[in-house]
Amino acid sequence: KGCKIVHAPITFSDDYKELSTGIYGILANVKEGGCFKASEWGGKICDEMKPAEGDIVIEGKRGLDGFASTNLDFVLRQNNIENVVLGGFLTNCCVESTMRTAYEKGYNVITLTDCTAATSAEEQAASVEKTYPMFSKPMTASTFLESELK
Repeated sequence: KGCKIVHAPITFSDDYKELSTGIYGILANVKEGGCFKASEWGGKICDEMKPAEGDIVIEGKRGLDGFASTNLDFVLRQNNIENVVLGGFLTNCCVESTMRTAYEKGYNVITLTDCTAATSAEEQAASVEKTYPMFSKPMTASTFLESELK
């Protein structure tokens, strides 16, 4: 057994022209903070998680859900992928949005509880304990490696 690694980073142009002038909530905060500009370090995948040979990088993620503005579903289906294993940041935003969509699209979803992070312990706990079990099979990375990939 093995798995295909798929990265879905969020990036924007330097002027955030992809976003409407009436944005609010977290995307307004992203723009105001100058976050995730493709031309700057915040839009890059960190060295420790750089895609390896054979990994796939999904382009075009401009929102919270890895499926919404990308070809993620197409890529997964073209590679005959039935199981989606999630890790990432923000737990209660991008991870949850992608988890819910994967679940609704019929994928078997696993969310790695120790490979996600939120901006507070309370937000992390609420997602892991309440939301994850509704739309995925939550487990630690070591449990996943020991039980699912053997």
